[in-house]
Amino acid sequence: MFSTSDTIVAIATPPGRGGLGVIRISGPDASRIACALVGRTKPLKPRHATFATLSIGAWHQPKGDHVVLTHFVAPASYTGEDVVEISAHGSPVVLSAIVRAAIGAGARLAEPGEFTLRAFLNQKIDLVQAEAVADLIDAVPPLQARAAFDQLEGTLTTTITAIEKELFDIVAKLEASLDFPDEGYHFVAPKEAATSIAGVIARIDTLLAQAERGRMVREGAAVAIVGAPNVGKSSLFNVLLNANRAIVTAIPGTTRDLLTEQADIGGLSLSLIDTAGVRDTTDVVEREGVARAKAAVSVADLTIVLLDRSRPLSTDDYELLGVTASRPRVVAWNKIDLPPSLPLAPLDPVEAVAISATTGAGIDRLIAAIGKALGTGEALRDRPQITNVRHTVLLERAKESLARAATALESEVSEEFPLLDLQEAGAALQEITGRKTTDDLLRHIFERFCIGK
Repeated sequence: MFSTSDTIVAIATPPGRGGLGVIRISGPDASRIACALVGRTKPLKPRHATFATLSIGAWHQPKGDHVVLTHFVAPASYTGEDVVEISAHGSPVVLSAIVRAAIGAGARLAEPGEFTLRAFLNQKIDLVQAEAVADLIDAVPPLQARAAFDQLEGTLTTTITAIEKELFDIVAKLEASLDFPDEGYHFVAPKEAATSIAGVIARIDTLLAQAERGRMVREGAAVAIVGAPNVGKSSLFNVLLNANRAIVTAIPGTTRDLLTEQADIGGLSLSLIDTAGVRDTTDVVEREGVARAKAAVSVADLTIVLLDRSRPLSTDDYELLGVTASRPRVVAWNKIDLPPSLPLAPLDPVEAVAISATTGAGIDRLIAAIGKALGTGEALRDRPQITNVRHTVLLERAKESLARAATALESEVSEEFPLLDLQEAGAALQEITGRKTTDDLLRHIFERFCIGK
């Protein structure tokens, strides 16, 4: 995959101008290369900030700039190797010059995620924590950041390790029974082992119950706003975004295409989709917009069905209510600032949320309803342990293997058959934390990191 015996360098701070920028050097020659950049012959004092002046010359500029070097001696560093972090002025010209000079002194430009990969290979972190590093960097709403930080702190690893320990105890007893067949002694009765396996499955089920909510926390959710023309979809879209992003007019059919924007709503990162008004039309462009609106309903994690309370429900309104009835949705009465139509169309008042996209009335209740529909109400504020689809797939694989093992034990077959399934379950759990993995998997995970992390 990557060489881990050489010394790597990269800019560790975001692209662009800033007051400070940090260059990270990691590997056996980190201290020597850093000292060469500042013309220093005396070794750097570990874990101390050292003020110095760049001595890189010729076409390497800017010679004479002031920097601060901090040396972390292996294994007490982020990567587990010797690391030097150089803080300089945050000009792209300055930072690039330092990187070029470091490469000239013997370093290699780091690949994306290579510093964190070395931390994983040197057992400073496990694979769950490595993935959490990337999630924490990419986090937008606070809930994403808190969930990633919990995994970085090892909460999921602790849970998986406890499950592995229970599984190991079962395997050890079954293997002991298999090793002494002549004595006819079972270190654990088959049905007792099956009961223990059921307990392990229950713990996995607890994690999997959080999986969909966790995926939405990590990846966000798609929320489509649909309704007939002129019910206020674009107005609501702008209110939820807190920006005038969509064009709002009194002319029906103003929105012709899907309009998508990211928003932090109720602690979730949502992709809000404003859609064309759903109605029968002979306009070719508008008809395509209506088709796309209906397609958005089929793929969205949640649909907001918007109705106009100031007028009776139309055939198009009833059609949308029917189409979305079996999918996650929130029904909202808009325009409560206007006189209601008489008589009010029958609709479950408990299900519908009364709002005004013009005055903002009821928007807080709508946001709460969105959170409830996506994350089972107050539980949305809890940080789920499972947020990564990779972890979910491996837990489901482990559960399937455990279920086969339990069935075999209840049938009182030879221990060697359920042991194969239990070993498969153990391998799936080990793949979550990275105790058992492949180069292809590591490359897939770390290639999405930014260079410098």
